[in-house]
Amino acid sequence: MKTIFIPLMALFFLGCQSDKLKKANVINKKQVTMDLKKGNEVAIFAGGCFWCTEAVFLELDGVQSVKPGYIGGTIPNPSYDDVCSGYSGHAEAIQIVFDPAKITYGELLEVFFATHDPTTVNRQGADVGTQYRSEVFATNAQQKELALTYIQLLNAQNTYGKLVVTKVSDAPEFYIAEDYHQNYYNQNKEKSYCSYVITPKVDKVRELFKDKLKK
Repeated sequence: MKTIFIPLMALFFLGCQSDKLKKANVINKKQVTMDLKKGNEVAIFAGGCFWCTEAVFLELDGVQSVKPGYIGGTIPNPSYDDVCSGYSGHAEAIQIVFDPAKITYGELLEVFFATHDPTTVNRQGADVGTQYRSEVFATNAQQKELALTYIQLLNAQNTYGKLVVTKVSDAPEFYIAEDYHQNYYNQNKEKSYCSYVITPKVDKVRELFKDKLKK
């Protein structure tokens, strides 16, 4: 994979499963509601284990909050067991509340595509299943257009040496995951999955996006 990623500013001018199963399942049945401050926006990405994606995006200046959860399935109020079995059809995803005056949606897309493998179907490393698929869930038409255009550019420049298979969909209901999934990396850095899988991703975002990190 090439280490150079396409900046999205041009577009604006142009128009972890085995460790998880050891935990008790505490079901959160509440559908997400958000009290957004004026000017903040929401982005939703699925890029494999949500412990990884949460840890990556918490590093970024302008990101107000990151919530791991479930999206894109066929049943309401899914539990972790429903999702990890593949029965519900949901993806593990993160819901990001961000300040576009500090970090744009385009910049979030850059980080998303730089910190997971968007060329594998229903898989990220050893994590295999439909819940680990790569998918952008757009919350408005502009997000959808930007994501589709960015994927086209990545493929046109053969950035990964393989075709990007990330799906782009309109965002359906998002359900926050059980409490033990929230802020998982920062509370469990001693765990082997955190050390061997999540830490390298965090190190990567710190190296590639030094100018976008929280101070």
